[in-house]
Amino acid sequence: MGSSSTWPPARTLWPYLVMASLLRAAPATRWLLPRRGYCSQGKQGGLSKGFVEALKAVVGSPHVSMATVVREQHGHDESIHRCQPPDAVVWPQNVEHVSQLAALCYGHGVPIIPFGTGTGLEGGVCAVQGGVCVNLTHMDQILELNPEDFSVVVEPGVTRKALNTYLRDSGLWFPVDPGADASLCGMVATAASGTNAVRYGTMRDNVLNLEVVLPDGQLLHTAGHGRYFRKSAAGYNLTGLFVGSEGTLGLITAATLRLHPAPEAIMAATCAFPSVQAAVDSTVHILQAAVPVARIEFLDDVTIDACNRYNKLNCSVAPTLFFEFHGSKQTLEEQLQRAEEITQHNGASHFSWAKEAEERNWLWTARHNAWYALLALRPGCKGYSTDVCVPISRLPEILVQTKEDLKASGLTGAIVGHVGDGNFHCIMLIDPEDAEEYRRVKAFAEQLGRHALALRGTCTGEHGIGLGKRQLLQEEVGTVGMEIMRQLKATLDPQGLMNPGKVL
Repeated sequence: MGSSSTWPPARTLWPYLVMASLLRAAPATRWLLPRRGYCSQGKQGGLSKGFVEALKAVVGSPHVSMATVVREQHGHDESIHRCQPPDAVVWPQNVEHVSQLAALCYGHGVPIIPFGTGTGLEGGVCAVQGGVCVNLTHMDQILELNPEDFSVVVEPGVTRKALNTYLRDSGLWFPVDPGADASLCGMVATAASGTNAVRYGTMRDNVLNLEVVLPDGQLLHTAGHGRYFRKSAAGYNLTGLFVGSEGTLGLITAATLRLHPAPEAIMAATCAFPSVQAAVDSTVHILQAAVPVARIEFLDDVTIDACNRYNKLNCSVAPTLFFEFHGSKQTLEEQLQRAEEITQHNGASHFSWAKEAEERNWLWTARHNAWYALLALRPGCKGYSTDVCVPISRLPEILVQTKEDLKASGLTGAIVGHVGDGNFHCIMLIDPEDAEEYRRVKAFAEQLGRHALALRGTCTGEHGIGLGKRQLLQEEVGTVGMEIMRQLKATLDPQGLMNPGKVL
C-alpha cells in the first residue's frame, strides 16, 4: 500500500538531507520549542523561511502554497464556523511525502491539519492554531481491487463517486453515501454514513484496514500490512480507533474498504403523511416488520416545498418518506407491497414508485440537493446543519418535539433524516451578520443535542464533534470517558499538534 520495508526508501533520502542542512537547529532542543515557536525571524506568514524551504524540499515548490486565497480556501468547510486559515498548504504526492511532512512539522512544533474535500459540517479543517494544512487530494489512486474478497484499497484523494465509477463493471459497489462527493478517507475520519446505512451500515462497518501516518511520521497499518480479513479477535481494534478520529490522531493515507454486490434490481417509492408522527411511526413499523429497506428518508413539509421549487418536483407538501428497496424483482414487489400496507395503515397518501434508473436518480438527486434547495429559500443566508441520533423507539418523540420547537423558535429551518437508523438533521438558515440569530441557532442546536442525550441517543450520528460539539461530547461519554480519550490522544500525539482544538 505504497510503503516499503526499508524506511525511508533510498529514492526519498534527498529531502531529508536538504531538511537537515536547512534546519540544523540543535536536535536536543527543537522538541522543546513553544507551540508557535516556528513564528521566528525572517518568517513568511507564520512560518520561517527555512521551514518553508524544507516543506518545498519534501513535496516540490509547486506543491506548497502560502497564497492568502489558497490558505483561506483551506481554512473552512461547509459549516458556519469562521474561516481560520493555516499558515501554508502542501500537496503530498505519496505516503513517503506525508511521513516526511509529519516528521518535519512535529519536530518543530507545527500543527498539522489534514484536508480532503472540505465538505465537513463541524469546522473540522479550521486551523485554530495555524500550522500546515496537508491536502491529500493528489493521492487519488485505487491501489488494489480484490473482487473475490469484496475489498478495495484506496488512497485518500479517491472520492465516493470515483470509486463507484471504477467499480461499475465489476458487479460490486461501495454503498456508504453521505450525499456530498466526499473523499473516502475523509469519510473514514468522520465515521460518515448516509442514506444507505439502514441496510449496509456506516463507515465503521465498512473499513477493514487503514494505513495511517502518525504525528511523528511513523507508518501504521491498523490491521497489519496488506491484510483485509472480514473478522479478527487479534488484539485491540486499532482500525476502529481511527475511524471517526477527525484527523486528531494521524493522517489516513490509504483505506481498505468492504465492497458489496450490486443489487439485481432497485425500486424507489415516496409517500406523503398527514403528520410527522404518522411518517415516523411508519418508519418504526416497517423496521419492526423486518422489511429489508435499503433507504428510508424523512423530509418535512418545509423541505418538500423547497425541493419542489428547486428541483421542479410536484410532490405533495407534507411530511414525506422516500424509500429504496434492493433485491430480486420478485422480492422487490413483496417489499413494496408490505411497505405500502404499513404506510397506508398510518394514513399515507400519494404512494408512488419509481422503477427506472433515470426516475430513481432524479428522485435521489432531489433528496441530496435538499441542502441547496433550503438555502434558496433565503438567499444570502448560510445554512447551519446539526444532527443527532436516537434509539429507533424514541425517534417519533424527538422528531415531533423538534418540529414543534423549531416552529416556536421563529427560526427558518427544516428537518431531514436517515430515519431508518434513528439519525436526523435539523437545517437552519442564518444571516451571518445577525449575532442574535446566530446565538439562537446555537442554543437550539445545543438543546436538540441534550434532548437526544436524554433519550439515550448521541449528540451526532454522522457529522462528528469538530469545533461545535465538544461540550456535548463530554456530557455524552462522561468524565471517565473523556479522560480515556485524552490519554489516547496524549499517547499518539503528546505535543497535541494533530488538528488541535477538535473533538477534545
